This record gives sequence, C-alpha cells and structure tokens, in this order.
Amino acid sequence: MLRYFVIAVFVLIVASLFSALVFIYQDRSGSKRAVKALALRVGLSVGLFAFLMAGYYFGWIKGRL
Repeated sequence: MLRYFVIAVFVLIVASLFSALVFIYQDRSGSKRAVKALALRVGLSVGLFAFLMAGYYFGWIKGRL
C-alpha cells in the first residue's frame, strides 16, 4: 500500500513539472502559473522525502518499498 502512495506522489511531481513546462511556453505575459507549478513540485518533493525519512525512522518502511 505504501508503495502505491509513493508512486502516486512521484507521478504528481512529474505532472507538476510538465505542467510548469507547458505554462512557460504558453504564457508570454509574465503569468505566475509556472512559478506556482514549480513551487508545488518542490513542496511535493520535500514532503515525499520527509515522509520517506520518517517512515524509515519509525519503522514503517523495512528495506525496499
């Protein structure tokens, strides 16, 4: 179950990255959508990293996912 959660968050991170790429190419008027998408990607990445480290520390993750 934990494996599917990690995969889902990783897919969200990649989707946010590609949406930021699309916003960079489409918005020529200085829109903040790309910045928000990249900030969301960074937040998801840091959250996933913290979750994985906490899971390993508390024993929720034993070895490989």
